[in-house]
Amino acid sequence: MLIFFTTLKLIAEIALLALAGQWLTGLMSGSARNGNPFYTLLQLLGRPWIRAARWLSPRVVLDRHVPLVAFFLLLLMWAAASFAKVMLCLQMGVDLCK
Repeated sequence: MLIFFTTLKLIAEIALLALAGQWLTGLMSGSARNGNPFYTLLQLLGRPWIRAARWLSPRVVLDRHVPLVAFFLLLLMWAAASFAKVMLCLQMGVDLCK
């Protein structure tokens, strides 16, 4: 069970960093972001999470706000996985959790 929560936490961390990196790269490169290969890679990593957020969010949410919804959903997933991992480690002993 520990490996499940650790894997879930890792997936959330990678997706969160991809979305944050995509935002920062888009902010720095401006309108030239579509030609940036690093931005394209980060967009590829974040696209499944943005699609999931679009599917989960109501139609009232604007399309430009969906990446922010995805970011906060991933942040919630990361927090839940971290909490579950800590509780599991406290239950079975910290020495066994390493």
